[in-house]
Amino acid sequence: MDIGVIGVPVDLGADRRGVDMGPSALRYAGLAEQLTGIGHAVRDLGNIDVPDLDSVPEGPQQIKYLAPIAAMSQCLAEKVSTAMGEGLFPLVLGGDHSISVGSVAGVTEHRKVGVIWLDAHADFNTPETSPSGNMHGMVLAAIAGKGAPEWVNVGREGAKVNPRNIALVGTREVDPGERELLLANGVNVFTMHDVDRLGLPSVMDMAIERIMPGVEGIHLSLDMDVVDPMQAPGVGTPVLGGFNFREAHLAMEILSSTGRLVSMDVVEVNPVLDTHNETAQLGVQLTLSAMGKRIL
Repeated sequence: MDIGVIGVPVDLGADRRGVDMGPSALRYAGLAEQLTGIGHAVRDLGNIDVPDLDSVPEGPQQIKYLAPIAAMSQCLAEKVSTAMGEGLFPLVLGGDHSISVGSVAGVTEHRKVGVIWLDAHADFNTPETSPSGNMHGMVLAAIAGKGAPEWVNVGREGAKVNPRNIALVGTREVDPGERELLLANGVNVFTMHDVDRLGLPSVMDMAIERIMPGVEGIHLSLDMDVVDPMQAPGVGTPVLGGFNFREAHLAMEILSSTGRLVSMDVVEVNPVLDTHNETAQLGVQLTLSAMGKRIL
């Protein structure tokens, strides 16, 4: 396929510095070259301009940096939409997970999608429920139409994806307020308990089946903290008990085998906390699996 790589060097949505260097780390790990090596055509479309955290006001404590993140999201939505209009598969590199409002908004200008959200966290807080005010923990709720209107309405007004067409997989840390929102809105949630009990292949098959009614494709959002920190130490909010190396690759391979992926994010790589860029290297390898690389 023809892949358009878009970098979003943002750390405004998180509470630890360094994740803004994620796009550079993934590129340095050979992303474009290795995608080309398995037969894809790759165009690097550059980075979205994002203000430095120290140069913009924090704003309200219940939703920090709303104005610059909403502006970034709008810019990204337009760039993703343009890429899709040119026949490219948008591969968006974060940055913190707040980028996904813009990427999904851009994709849904062209396709009605279901979302597979691979993440240790639910990211379904709103300003009323968030214990931190960090927007990377509110991003999935915004995609589902919940939260600050300035962010929810990026691209076009309202929800970009029906909550019932969203599946979280690998979740293992959920705040009390977002737990209630997830249940009330019918989001499909498969925790690490489900993965342990049922096995990853069964969980992935169920997640895909549940999000597909009425949609035309799948947007994959890969937060590298879904992987256990023993394999992926360079993330901002590590949580023990995540995917092991083979589970992570198998999840990508199962999604690839559907033939329904239309876009992808790779987020929360933090080189400051990493060891020899190994988390970015793993992110590249997982992306290759999602893009069709196989052992044989």
